[in-house]
Amino acid sequence: AMLNQTDASEFILLGLTDIQGLQHFFFISFLLLYLTCLLGNGAIVTMVIAEPRLHTPMYFFLGNLSCLDIFYSTVTVPKMLTGFLFGHQPISFGGCLAQLHFFHFLGSTEAVLLATMAYDRYVAICNPLRYALVMSPRTCLLLAVASWSTGFVHATMHSVMTSQLSFCGHNHIQHFFCDIKPLLNLACSNTSLNMTLLNVVTTSVALSPFTLIVLSYFYIISFIFQKVRSQEG
Repeated sequence: AMLNQTDASEFILLGLTDIQGLQHFFFISFLLLYLTCLLGNGAIVTMVIAEPRLHTPMYFFLGNLSCLDIFYSTVTVPKMLTGFLFGHQPISFGGCLAQLHFFHFLGSTEAVLLATMAYDRYVAICNPLRYALVMSPRTCLLLAVASWSTGFVHATMHSVMTSQLSFCGHNHIQHFFCDIKPLLNLACSNTSLNMTLLNVVTTSVALSPFTLIVLSYFYIISFIFQKVRSQEG
């Protein structure tokens, strides 16, 4: 569909496949995965809240992670499932931006939260005597708020930048949800700044937590290795 107006008011999500037989197979597979995700993570959140013995830093972060996973899959999966059933899905420009925002908000929050959890395990294993002091309830709350805030700021930057673009001509998105790259491909205005931000900021948001996680595992493993050696000695 070609649009003559300068701005596309809605987009069409083309989804994963056009093959009829595959669509039903994908629908059932993703529906089962989605329900499993909702049930599993829902159970974890309920347990962590209901069981006082689980009110520890590790389970507090795990509860946060499960909440994130429920929201994260809900951002993209329901729209994708309707796509499998009814073919190409129209989505308004506002809806598209909202999907893009929440996808990046929850995705980057998850990366930072995983790094926080790795730090928690590092302190628990390598500094067990100071663990209660270092990972106080206040610190845990601050770390969680920092994780969610980082994700939110990162996503807001992208959604604001994307909302400034003008779209004309094709409005077909070659994807099952509104992501930045497919949208940039459709824009008629200059997207070089958007691409730079995507490459620099998003890469660093992904790589920094990854580096921290690898470092924490490295310290944990070397700490355990030293303990084993000193016991042998």
